[in-house]
Amino acid sequence: MSHRILVVDDDKQIVRLVQAYLEKAGYIILTAFDGDEAMRIIRRERPALIVLDLMLPKKDGYEITKWLRADSSLAATPILMLTARIEDTDKILGLELGADDYLTKPFNPREVVARVRAILRRTSSAPSTPHILQIRGLQLDVDRHAVTIDGRAIETTPTEFAVLRTLMENPMRAFTRGELIEKALGYTYEGLERTLDSHIKNLRKKIEQDPSTPEYIETVFGVGYRINDAPEGD
Repeated sequence: MSHRILVVDDDKQIVRLVQAYLEKAGYIILTAFDGDEAMRIIRRERPALIVLDLMLPKKDGYEITKWLRADSSLAATPILMLTARIEDTDKILGLELGADDYLTKPFNPREVVARVRAILRRTSSAPSTPHILQIRGLQLDVDRHAVTIDGRAIETTPTEFAVLRTLMENPMRAFTRGELIEKALGYTYEGLERTLDSHIKNLRKKIEQDPSTPEYIETVFGVGYRINDAPEGD
C-alpha cells in the first residue's frame, strides 16, 4: 500500500514539482497551500509524512509542527521541513520543535524523494521478533516504536527514535556525529552534523532528570556522543 504524503507550500509551482517527483516514486500525494488547510487535511487524512514549508500564510510551519507534536494521536507523524531561510537558528528551531529533517530552498526534487524514502524506511521498518532495549530506567520497544523512562511513556519523533535506538544498541560506544547520523538515518549530507545536536538536546529534555548533567546520553568531547549503560553510582 502506497504511503500518503502531504506537501504544504504556498508556492504552487514548488508543490507541483514535488508532487510530480513523489508520485513518480509511487506515493499518494495530498496538497495544501496554507497552514489552516494543512491542519484540516492532517486531521482528516492522517498522512504518513508531511513535507512542510516553513513560511506559510495563516499558520506557519513552526505553529503546525508545535501543534502536531502536542497531539498524542499525531505526534509520531514525520516532518520534512522546507525553508528558504538559511540561518542556522531557523533550522535548529524547527528541529527542536520536532521536525525530523529539513531542506533549504532551492533544492533538487530528487533529494526530497531520497529524504522521504529514508524517513519512511526508519518509521515503517520493524523486526520480525520482539526487540526491547533497556538501560537502567530507559526502555525502547522497537516493535511498538515506544520509549519509556522509569515507566513513564515519552513521545519521540522518528528521527529522535532512530538516534536513541542506535545509541542503545551500542552502549558505551562513542560515535562521531557523522557515524551516528549514518548509522541511525541511513544517509548523511553536509550540514546535518550540526542539526544532530538539536535532536540530542530534545532527547535529553525528555529522558534526563537534569538535561544539563545527563546520566544517559553523554557528550564525548572531541568525538561526539555515547549512551552510558553503567549502573547508577558507578
